Amino acid sequence: MKKSPQCPLCFSSLERREVAPCMDCGHCPEELQHLREGIHQYAECEAFGKLSVILCNFCAVDFGSHVPAYFGVSPRKWNTASRLNFLRAIYPSAEHTWDAVCPECQRRCAWLDFVQAARQLNDPQSEYA
Repeated sequence: MKKSPQCPLCFSSLERREVAPCMDCGHCPEELQHLREGIHQYAECEAFGKLSVILCNFCAVDFGSHVPAYFGVSPRKWNTASRLNFLRAIYPSAEHTWDAVCPECQRRCAWLDFVQAARQLNDPQSEYA
């Protein structure tokens, strides 16, 4: 049996699941229902001046509510760092999309990789990088 990949943040074994395009909330079953109903729009954005992230319109608006340390950013720099730059609209296909999901962190692997890259970019000396 092939061993599951590990979460880059907590090192738990990942599970393969169907996901919606949003890298933040796309692992949630209700987001899959929202995808089928066409409730959200999706966009690829640039975060922290270098990193690409795909978010639904709700998560894009909510991005600034994250705790700055989660991304390795100091609180005094968060107002500037939390800004997203729109790159392009994402139009989901009718095909199913799959990703690994951490059962402990409750996040898609795509999001976990983004968070790890943000931590390394924002504070390479951090205990979280």
